[in-house]
Amino acid sequence: MSHGVTMVRTTTSSPAVSLEPGFVDYGYARSCSAMLKIAQMVCLLIAFISVKCSFWTNYSTYCFFTVVTICDLIMIFIFYMICVFRMYRSLTCISWPLAEFFHYAIGTLLLLIASIVGTSQTYGLSGLVAGMVFGFLATFLCVVSMWFSYKISCVPQTAGSIA
Repeated sequence: MSHGVTMVRTTTSSPAVSLEPGFVDYGYARSCSAMLKIAQMVCLLIAFISVKCSFWTNYSTYCFFTVVTICDLIMIFIFYMICVFRMYRSLTCISWPLAEFFHYAIGTLLLLIASIVGTSQTYGLSGLVAGMVFGFLATFLCVVSMWFSYKISCVPQTAGSIA
């Protein structure tokens, strides 16, 4: 039984807006953090496709790069879905900002290593060069997201800060 406070609209001057929390958080989907995640996913997908469609000469280097890009892509997509569908409200046993920070810390380091090693083995092939450029771009975007996650999860927030 829920005894929460509800708000009743008494005027009809504006369209009816549901104040109850819905299934999808459209506010988050339009936020800077969500757009950053989408940009990361696009860069990682382009990097993966560029490397996968190119001719490789060093199998282990580009196999590592493709595994890292796909794993990062999947994890970023999972965190995006968790935030958009508000799953963090029902799974309270996990500190989601801290989990996202650790994901970005590990994923960014692996992506940076894969991009550096892949760059040294491109041999001037345009598809591989494009993949590495998008790998470095995704690394930069992951560093920015890691900084935002750090500010949310590790920096103490003051309740009544005056700007």
